[in-house]
Amino acid sequence: MSKPDAAPPPKLLVEERQRQIVELARANGRVTVEGLAERYGISAVSIRRDLEYLEQVGSLKRSHGGAVPAASSQLDVPLPIKETRRLPEKRRIGEAAARMIADGETIILDSGSTTVEIARQIRQRKWKSLTVITNALNIALELSGLPTVRVMMLGGMLRQTSYSLAGPDAEQALSRLTADRLFLGVDGLDPAVGVTTPDPQEASLNMLMIKVSREVVAVLDATKLGQRSLSVIAPLRSLHVVISDSSASKVHADAIRKQGVELVLV
Repeated sequence: MSKPDAAPPPKLLVEERQRQIVELARANGRVTVEGLAERYGISAVSIRRDLEYLEQVGSLKRSHGGAVPAASSQLDVPLPIKETRRLPEKRRIGEAAARMIADGETIILDSGSTTVEIARQIRQRKWKSLTVITNALNIALELSGLPTVRVMMLGGMLRQTSYSLAGPDAEQALSRLTADRLFLGVDGLDPAVGVTTPDPQEASLNMLMIKVSREVVAVLDATKLGQRSLSVIAPLRSLHVVISDSSASKVHADAIRKQGVELVLV
């Protein structure tokens, strides 16, 4: 009796596969085209496309027959890959953040994989009037077509890894506006340093977002707590509220509350 064929590996979204490739490279020091093609059951051509893209965004460096981790430890991970990480936690954070928004407010939604979940929650609710200022193309598209939600896009230079706009033009546009509440997405929160992000231009724009907002709410999953990225946005005391998930450690939670910042864990 012939042996049944092994079941093919489950198909992944391109972004999920690329995220896994980066993690494999970091864990093993390198990945090979042949090994990845066999692992995912796809062609070597498709794997080479993945590696080419991951090199373009700075996550990997291609080598003969494969790739190795990028030399920089401050990787600016592409947004489509970020969106596949800890999605249930980000959805809960998005729900908690959206409940803070009142009808008639003007809010700022910073770019990020967690802030886009706030935008998706906004779509689920009925509003008499709401104004959303954002520097993120994907958030603007998420909110397009809602008749009672006015969306204001900031100008500037497009950052392909995050679908966000930053730079002097964005700052000039934002400097003429005010907001009731900012929802700030960050890549790291270290109580000693503050909140951080990989890109200096985005950090500068985020600082201005804080300045023009009456209340500042940082939204981030618990893996970002205790982490530092390249550019400091602001000290922790500049925040009013931090929303994170329930896996946050007691050490990090106590450090945040010690600085007088409200911490909401969901």
